[in-house]
Amino acid sequence: MATVQEALHLADQHLYAGRLAEAEAIYRQILGVQPNHVGVLHNLGLIAVQTGRLAMAEELIRKALGLDAGNAIIHCSLGEVYRTQGRPQEAMESYQRALQLRPGYPEAASNLGLVLADQGRLSEAAAACRSALQSRPDFAPAHNILGKILGSSGDFAQAIASFQQALAIQPHFAEAWNNLGVTYHESGQAGPALEALQRAAQLNPNAPEIHNNLGRLLGDLDQLDEAIAAYRRALDLHPHFPDAYNGLAQAFNRRGQVDEAIAALRQIVQGGSSFAGAHSNLIYTLHFHPAQDAALIAEEQRRWNAHFLEPLRSSIASHTNTREPDRRLRIGLVSPDFCQHVIGRNVLPYFEQHDPANFEIYCYSEVARPDRWTDLFRQHADHWRPITGLSDEALANLIRQDAVDVLVDLTQHMAGNRLTMFARQPAPVQASFAGYPAGTGVETIHYRLSDRFLENGPSSGERVFLLDSFWCYATQGMDIPVNPLPASTNGHITFGALNNLTKVNEPLLESWARILGAVKGSRLLLLGSRGSHRQRITDFLQRLGVESHRVEFLLPCRREEYLRYHQRIDLILDSFPYNGHTTSLDALWMGVPVVSLAGNTSVSRGGLSILSNLALAELVARSADDYVRVAVDLATDLPRLATLRASLRSRMEASVLMDASRFADSIEDAFRSMWREWCQEHRA
Repeated sequence: MATVQEALHLADQHLYAGRLAEAEAIYRQILGVQPNHVGVLHNLGLIAVQTGRLAMAEELIRKALGLDAGNAIIHCSLGEVYRTQGRPQEAMESYQRALQLRPGYPEAASNLGLVLADQGRLSEAAAACRSALQSRPDFAPAHNILGKILGSSGDFAQAIASFQQALAIQPHFAEAWNNLGVTYHESGQAGPALEALQRAAQLNPNAPEIHNNLGRLLGDLDQLDEAIAAYRRALDLHPHFPDAYNGLAQAFNRRGQVDEAIAALRQIVQGGSSFAGAHSNLIYTLHFHPAQDAALIAEEQRRWNAHFLEPLRSSIASHTNTREPDRRLRIGLVSPDFCQHVIGRNVLPYFEQHDPANFEIYCYSEVARPDRWTDLFRQHADHWRPITGLSDEALANLIRQDAVDVLVDLTQHMAGNRLTMFARQPAPVQASFAGYPAGTGVETIHYRLSDRFLENGPSSGERVFLLDSFWCYATQGMDIPVNPLPASTNGHITFGALNNLTKVNEPLLESWARILGAVKGSRLLLLGSRGSHRQRITDFLQRLGVESHRVEFLLPCRREEYLRYHQRIDLILDSFPYNGHTTSLDALWMGVPVVSLAGNTSVSRGGLSILSNLALAELVARSADDYVRVAVDLATDLPRLATLRASLRSRMEASVLMDASRFADSIEDAFRSMWREWCQEHRA
C-alpha cells in the first residue's frame, strides 16, 4: 500500500498536469488519514477555485490558514478566492498580509495589482506589479498583469511590450497570448490580434474566454460566420457565458437575424445575469423586430430598473449644486463615441456652436480608438475627462466632484453605455439624447431630447423636450460632388439600401421584391459583409421572383468610399420598422432621394422627421402598400428623380438639418429649462 508521502507526490503530479479530478480524489483519500494536512487542504482549495466551487474553496483554504496562520502562500490563495468572489476589500487585505509575511512576494504583489485595477486605482496597480518584478524580473504572470493594467489605462504600446516580455520568458503562456491579442484588437491592429488569439486557442483550446475574444475580433473583421462559430465554441465550453451570448447576439444582428439575436440575449437575462450590457442589448434589439411592441420594450426597461437601479436607490445622495436658475451651467456629456461615429458626427455641431458664456462642457470620454474627430471634441470641450477603466462608482464620484448640473447620456442602450452609472444619479438633472430616438426607461434619467415628428404617443417616463430636428448633419470636409442621375446613362433604375443588415427583415424584403417586380430591369444595391447571410437574402428575394443577378452586395468601407457608393444609386429604399437615420442624411446629401415608411415608434419615424424638414413629406408612406406605390411612382418618373438629385444638397444646406447654430441653441434652451424646473422643485 502506498505511503501518504507517495500518494501526496502522485496527487501533486496530477495537479500540476491539470488532471484535477484525479488529484482531488487522492487528496481526499489523504485527508481521510490526516484531516489536518495543511498542504492537502490548500491544494484542494486551489482545485475548488479552478472548478468554480468558491464556497468550498474558501472553507478549505481558511481551514488551512487556521492551522498555519503565518503561511504567505495560503494568505495569497485566500486573496484569490476573495477576488474571484467579487470581494475586493478582503482580497486586498489577504494579499497585503501575504506581503507582510513575505516582502516582495511576486504572486501576492501582482494579484494585488489586479484588484487595485478593478477598483480603478490604476497607478497603484501598476506600482504593485512593478514591485513584483523588482523582486523577480522573470516572473511572467506579473508582466502579463502589468500589461492588462496598462491596456486598461489606454497605454496600448506599453501593454503590448509587457505581454511580449511575458511571452519571451514563457512562450507557451496562453493567457498572455490572449491578452496580447485583445490589446492588439483594441489598438486597431487586427492582423497581429488574429495571430495572437489563434495562438492562444492552439495552446489552450478549452478556454471559453479565448474563443469569445476570437469571436469579437472576427465579428469586427466582418467574418460573421466564423465569429458565430467561435462564440458557439465558447458556449460549448461554458454554457452560461454571458459575454459569449451577447457577442453571438451581435453577430446574429449584423446578419439580419433579429429573432436569433433576441433568443441569445434572453438566455442571459432569464439566467439572472448581472451583465447590464446584455440586458441593454436586448432592449435595443427589440426596436428592430418587425413585430416590435412598445409594451414589451417598456417591460424590459422595467426589468432593467429592478435589476440594476433598485439595489442603488437607497444610496443615491442629495445634491448640493447651487440653486440659481440663470447661472452658468455645467453640462456633462458621457459617451464612448466622441470620434468618427454616427453619434459623434451628430453631436459635434452642438460642440462647435454652443454658448460658452452660459454653458461649461465636461466630456466624460470612453473612446477606444481616438481619431481626428476626438481631437475636435477635445478642442471644443472646457474639460476633458478620459474614463476608460473607471468603475461606475469612481465615475459617479468624479462627476459629483465636478459638480455637474445637467448630465447627458449620449448612448442610451447601445454598446458601451454607462446607464448603470446614471442609475447612481451623480447629477441633479439627467437626460438622454443622440444614441437613437427613443427613451431609455431608466428612472434616474428624467428627460430626453426628441423632435415633433418623431413623437407619436406617451413617452417611456421621461419628460420630452422637442428640438426642431433630432439630427444636425455635418460633412466635415466630405464634399464629394453629386453626379448626374445614373439611370439616365445606364438604362435602368438602381435602388439602394445601405443600412446595417440588422434593419433588414422579411416584411421589408417582401416590399422590396414587389418594387423590383414593378420596375422592370431595376437593380438593388445592399451593404453587407461577406457571409452566408448574403445568400439567405438573395434566396429569399429569388423565391419572390427577383433574379439573383439583380441584387448586388457592397462591402462596408471607409466613409469616403461609402459616400461614393451613392453615385451608383437612383433611389434609396428606407428600412422599416427601424428607419435609416444618418444613412438617410448621407443619401440626401449625395442627391439620392429616400422613400420611407413611418410607423408608431420613434425609431420608425426617422424618415418622416428628416424628409418633413426638407419639405418632402410626400416621400413618406403610411403602409406597406403605400411604400411600394411611392417608390414605384418615383422610380418611373426620371425627370422628377433628376430634379431631386440636382436640388437635394441645396435643400439640405438651407434646412434645419444643417443649421448648427439653431441646433445648439435649441439643445441649450432645453438644458436651461430642465435646470430651472429642478431649481423650482428644490427651492430652499
